[in-house]
Amino acid sequence: MTAPLNFIVVSPHFPPNFEPFTLRLHETGFRTLGIGDCPYDQLSPSLKTALTEYYRVDDMEDYNQMYKAVAYFAFKYGKIDRLESHNEYWLLQDAKLRTDFNIPGYKNADVDVIKYKSKMKEVFVKNGIPAAKGQLVKDKEQTEQFISQVGYPVIIKPDSGVGASDTYKVNNQAELESFFTKRQPGVDYFLEEYLEGEIVTFDGLTDQDGKVVFYSSMVYGQPALETVLDACNMYFYEAREIPADLKELGLKSVAAFKITERFFHFEFFRTKDKKLYALELNCRPPGGPSIDLMNHAHQIDLFKAYAVLVKENHFIYGNDCPYNSVYVSRRKGPEYLHSVADVKAKYAAELKDYQEVPAGFADIMGDIGFIFNTKTVEQLKEISAYVHASKQ
Repeated sequence: MTAPLNFIVVSPHFPPNFEPFTLRLHETGFRTLGIGDCPYDQLSPSLKTALTEYYRVDDMEDYNQMYKAVAYFAFKYGKIDRLESHNEYWLLQDAKLRTDFNIPGYKNADVDVIKYKSKMKEVFVKNGIPAAKGQLVKDKEQTEQFISQVGYPVIIKPDSGVGASDTYKVNNQAELESFFTKRQPGVDYFLEEYLEGEIVTFDGLTDQDGKVVFYSSMVYGQPALETVLDACNMYFYEAREIPADLKELGLKSVAAFKITERFFHFEFFRTKDKKLYALELNCRPPGGPSIDLMNHAHQIDLFKAYAVLVKENHFIYGNDCPYNSVYVSRRKGPEYLHSVADVKAKYAAELKDYQEVPAGFADIMGDIGFIFNTKTVEQLKEISAYVHASKQ
């Protein structure tokens, strides 16, 4: 009898909607080994059942503790076949652990182009993929030189960052001066021209040979940065149909970055003249409830598909997308015209989930969120307007 593959799951408990990642690995026959900072007795019952063993560390950012955890599992269970968090925050640490224990997957030598925005830009340009103009800047002089070329506004963000964290839209010289008084010391920042339009994504999963076996696209009501800056409600949706030019550029981008056995999340700007410009790559599942939208829209279970893909290198579903799946958020504070109960009653047939958002994600995702399935974009916009309708 063949021994099960050893799969270390980093942070199996957070975010909560990623718990099925561990459950599906267990159901597919992996020996699932968890490392996290959550006390064992606070793990969900389903996680306790799915994990062969759990190693608690006091601080997941302490590499020495993480190293000892992996070493313990390797000593007890033998060769570690995979290690994954599916989380942008742990991307570099995951790679270092894979390097030190010779675990298949992205290692130290591979991660620069999928972690640093300046390196991503080089790959886009080298492969003839249209991209927003950008530059790594070390000081104010370099920053002002770049702005003299592209003009205001500009976007300033950490070269290695997660989501819209520590990201600024700078509209004029006064705001630029303000940025330099509060910038984080020791952080390299990437400067990018501001493009006006809508953000669309090309998301999916590749097999062990780099073939795209699943792809999809999300459309945002507005960029995450604008949502954070304006502290407003938002919606975004998994689209039933993907424009041909987005699919072509998305597939070209996956090939350019040589992505294998991983989820990917490319962001593009579609400008008013309908042109596409690549912004960045996240080599992981898209964050927040995005994986839930993908599952609802396509009527599949992507973590199950991933588990089978790692074990057997084939994708168990097709690529049909019978629904648009939309996430609609609400923030605390405004008085809404329609109560949560009203929303649930009026759109009971379309409602697929109702979520209370963890505090760490609330700035972007709102304090609560609804997920609805619709056949048309017009209907999802109607539902979003109803959820967001305010008494003011």
